[in-house]
Amino acid sequence: ITIEINESFSIDLRTSAMLNAGRTLKEALVNAHADGRVTVGVYECAKIMNDDPDSVAFCVLATDDAFQCDVALQIHFTLIQAFCFDNDISIVRVSDTQRLAEIVGDKSGDLEDAHCVLITNPAEGSWEDPALEKLHLFCEESCRLNDWVPEITLPER
Repeated sequence: ITIEINESFSIDLRTSAMLNAGRTLKEALVNAHADGRVTVGVYECAKIMNDDPDSVAFCVLATDDAFQCDVALQIHFTLIQAFCFDNDISIVRVSDTQRLAEIVGDKSGDLEDAHCVLITNPAEGSWEDPALEKLHLFCEESCRLNDWVPEITLPER
């Protein structure tokens, strides 16, 4: 969506929304990580989804150059996406696995596990995370525009 104000100035609302969503995603991940509500890794996330799907608040899938060549990972992503759709879990995609790993605290250099990150719901009686609420709204709006798994650009350090 682009709004042209005059011939030399236009605003791409979708790009602006993606940049804001990137900052909001980072904030939600940092908050959830501080509260111990982050699960990292495709298999670890699949286990949480299988054991307690109601505990999952948000899902992030991260791709990188190797994703195009990794058929098993593509199949896992397809299954995770289907599970999220079936269970009304908001889901986004990011294209920087390394940056996602840095945000969620994986400093070991083993970035393979950062392809999937889940944020679980806060404990009963605790405050809801405003960043997570903004992300849910972003995902709802994206779905309304037929962008079922929106891609978000994470901000640099």
